[in-house]
This record gives sequence, structure tokens and C-alpha cells, in this order.
Amino acid sequence: MQRKTFHFVMIKPSHYDADGYVIQFFRSAMPSNTLATIFGLAQDCQSRRVLGDDVDMKFTAIDETNKRVNVDRIIRMIRADGGMGLIGLIGVQSNQYPHALDLARRFRAAGLQVCIGGFHVSGSLSMLPGVMPELQEALDMGVSLYAGEAEGRLDVVLRDAFAGAMKPIYNHMKDLPALQNAEIPFLDAKAVKRTGGAQSSFDAGRGCPYLCSFCTIINVQGRKSRYRSPEDVEAIIRANLAQGIKRFFITDDNFSRNQNWEPILDRLIAWREREGASFNLVLQVDTACHRLPGFIEKAARAGTKRVFIGLENINPDSLKGAQKGQNLIVEYRKMLQAWRAQKVMTTAGYILGFPGDTPETILRDIEIIKRELPIDFLEFFYLTPLPGSEDHQKLHAKGVAMDADLNKYDLNNICTGHDTMSRADWERAYRAAWDSYYSPEHAATLMKRARADRLPLGKIVGTMTWFHGSVLYEGVHPLESGFFRLKFRRDRRPGLPVEPALTFYPKYAAELVGKTWALFKLYNGYRKIRQQIEADPATLDYTDMALSPVTEGEVHQLDLYQATESARKAVARSEKRKGRDLRMPEPAA
Repeated sequence: MQRKTFHFVMIKPSHYDADGYVIQFFRSAMPSNTLATIFGLAQDCQSRRVLGDDVDMKFTAIDETNKRVNVDRIIRMIRADGGMGLIGLIGVQSNQYPHALDLARRFRAAGLQVCIGGFHVSGSLSMLPGVMPELQEALDMGVSLYAGEAEGRLDVVLRDAFAGAMKPIYNHMKDLPALQNAEIPFLDAKAVKRTGGAQSSFDAGRGCPYLCSFCTIINVQGRKSRYRSPEDVEAIIRANLAQGIKRFFITDDNFSRNQNWEPILDRLIAWREREGASFNLVLQVDTACHRLPGFIEKAARAGTKRVFIGLENINPDSLKGAQKGQNLIVEYRKMLQAWRAQKVMTTAGYILGFPGDTPETILRDIEIIKRELPIDFLEFFYLTPLPGSEDHQKLHAKGVAMDADLNKYDLNNICTGHDTMSRADWERAYRAAWDSYYSPEHAATLMKRARADRLPLGKIVGTMTWFHGSVLYEGVHPLESGFFRLKFRRDRRPGLPVEPALTFYPKYAAELVGKTWALFKLYNGYRKIRQQIEADPATLDYTDMALSPVTEGEVHQLDLYQATESARKAVARSEKRKGRDLRMPEPAA
């Protein structure tokens, strides 16, 4: 029997920077869960021989944020084995779509089959009428589009590609698969170690019950909680521990709303405490997670060292307008202090550009946060109408002007107008927010709080350098950043000139040296502050308003609750609810 070879090349694309070069680093910050998921599913297809016993399947997985996509080399590799294969551009977000299309164009010119999937395709097809022009452009060049999730469906796509009969669109948005007993996400250690700290990722569940208007998750992954079993979660971690990977980012948009959170955490706790398993977790949670009995304590016992919280804003009117009514500012301090009590560091997302925002109110609110909320790190984002979100759907229906360049939809660029701020004012407010929160003065406060609560100061210093340095020197959001920027002269956005080697390489070298030196100075400044704090025994007992115990009367004293009319109304509603609760009769025995 003559054997055949079929290549499946999985590419998680990056996107272009302001100069048109692909954003890549020697070590990227965030692992790609989509890449791990598709790679795990592909391995399962191979084990079941879905293309036949006489076909050898070869897999290539590339996360472009930390590894170059050498198109010509991939084409040669596939042609050398007979020319049969599929290029899967996977997990493509809106900002990555233009670059994904540019890659697809080159592969199609070589006669290779290409399929594009991810949040942009899925979100656009689920929220907008018809097929958008950029999706039609892909279809016109013979590229297939995949909307939805691939569990239980990858077999069909691979068989169609093997037969040379790819469908134009695979749309599974109305039939989201269950995750229990699904194949587990997996990447080999060599790929994982291309991320900073050798961190892998997986989803323990998908779907979120909330209705945030700026979010694409609920319109792509649905609002119904779908979750993996505790056994599957343990299997994922065990498979990675076997290859030396001990740090995991659980990518559930809101792990605290995963209906299986408690059995999963109980399983991990038992494993850690009975068998001595050693691993660390990062979770994404909401601002009401502390109201789930035992959730924070169990998360810490299960190995959680850091959480990302969708704080979004401290103005109740902004939260209400974004349909994020589940965020109650009167609960913020309780929630944050509950995490600190378990020695878990907190990172919060904060959106700038809600309708009522001005440069003055933005900086006022950040000062309130600095004084009164014990958050370790803040990440700032422009309010962006992401394709696939309700915000984008409404603006599109009204014909409101939005930036035509999808490459800018990365939450780090302005993509539409604002009612009260000019573009220049909005950009200045965004930059001032980063500079204010990570100023030397507030950095000292963050480190004093960390020392008092026995949190690791080294992690505080490193994260502050990463967050602030990414914005200051790389011009990218920290989530897209990494260590040592990579640039390849010929990997530039079509339409922009390829720079001559004699000018490109000296400029690139000077840029690397300059940025590295600037980052070192930023780090060294924070390090000196750390040394001063550690040399002062009094900082072990440091306290301030943010660390002070929550009291009943503080809602009438702190600026968090009194600086705006909407905050005062939120306090009044909270007290009214408490009054109703107190008047409720005791349940019968």
C-alpha cells in the first residue's frame, strides 16, 4: 500500500504594528488556548486515523506572537511530501484578520487550501446580516471560513481538505458542543516555553451568563455554561506536568460562573494536598465572585496565584450603559480584600471611553482607585466596538463611522468617535492613566501593600515593568507584548515598502538596544523602590485606606461612593436592598 502524507499547519496569527511589521517577540506574554485546543483535536483525529490507515498526518503549530510564519518554507515542506495539506488560520481576532488574509493570499497563490476561523468570523456571522466585505474577500480567493467551535467537527474539515472539496463556509454557531469528555487542549513543551514563564493555557469551560454590550464572548461562545469534567482538568494539568510545564492560565472568560467550578477546584485541592502536586493557576473572574461561598478560599488552595477581574469602571452609570449591572461598586473593596487575604494578586481591566468620560473624570477616578481599592495591577483599554459585540452591531446598524482598518481593533487604538472627547484628548487620557497608575509614587504604595500582605515583591516589580514598559516603549498593550521584539525585514504589511537591508538592520539594532536600556532603567527604578521598602521594617505593618477593613459607614465617607451622583445612588440602592433583607421574616424551622 502506497502511503500518503497530509499536512495540517495550524497558525495563530499576530497582527501589524503602526509601522506595518508583525508584532512578535522572542518570548510572548500570553499563550494561545485556541492553538492548544486545535492541536489536541488534531492529535485525536490522527489517533483515530480519520483520513485512512494509509495516510500519515503531520502537524505544525505556530503561534506567530513568538515564532515567525515562514510562508515559503511551509509551502516547500508541503510540496516535498506530495502537496496535500490544509493551512488553518485559527483563533483569528478582528485585529488579526487583515494579516490572516494577507497570509492566506500567499498560500492560495501556491495552490494550498486555507481555512480561517476564530472570533472575527464567528462574531461577524452571528451578529451582522449577510457576509461582510472582508469575509467575502476571503471567499472570493477560495478561502474557507469556519464559524463556531471545532470539537466533534474537525474530522469533517480534514476529510474535506484531503478530498480537495472544502466547503466555502462551515457555520456551527447554532450548535455549540459540550465539553465534557472532549479531547483535551495540549501543546508540546517546546511551543509552551516560547511564552514568558513557560505558561500553558486551557479552558475549563465556555460561555458567560452576563450581557456586557462590549463583549464578544457571549455572542461567540454563548451564555450557557459548558464545562469540562474535573477529571479532564486534572488530565490536562497532568499531561503538562509530565513535560515540565507547571503554570496555567485558565481562559474561561469568567471561571466563577463555570457551573462546575467547585468540583474542579475540589479535585485540584485534593490532588495538591494529598499527593503534593505543584502547579500555579491564573483565573479570570467577576466582581461578585466573593459572594460564592468558599470560592476564593478554594481557588487559592487549588493553586491560584493571580486573578484577572473585569472591574471595567467605578462609575455605575457607565457600567449600566454597558449592561454590566452585575458589577456593584459597593462590593469592590470586599472582593479585592478577600483575594488579598488568600495571598492572591489581583489584576483588573479598566475601560476608558464610556459616554460620560472626560479626561478630567478619568484621572479623578483613577486617583480614587489608587487611594481606596487594593488592586495590584490595572490594565487600561479603549472602549472598542469589536465585531461580534452588541456595541458594534448597534453602531453598524445606525451607520456610525468606525475605523475601516480592522488591524486597529486591538483595544489599544481608538476605532470610533466619542461624544465629549476629541481623539487627541482621549489618547492623552489613555496614556495619562498608565503613567499615573504606574508612577514611582504609586509603585511605592503598591509595594508597601504587597509587603504588608506578604505578597511577592519580585512579581510586583516585574509585572509593573512589563505593563508600563509595553505601553511606553513598545507601543502595544501588555497582553500583546513580550521579551525582545522580533522584526523581519520582508514581513511587512502589503502596500508598505520593504526597507533596504542597509537601513533596516542598523535601525532595528538601535531600536532593540534603546528599548532594552529604557526597560532596564524602568525596572531599576522600581527595584530601588523595592530595596528601600524592604530595608524599612515598618513597612511590614503598613496600612492605608485601601487596606483598611470594610465598614458599614464607609459608603458615606469614601470618594468611591460619594464622588458622583451615580455612585451615591448606587449606595442608596444597596442600603435599600439591605433594609428589605433585614425586614424579611426568618424561615420556619
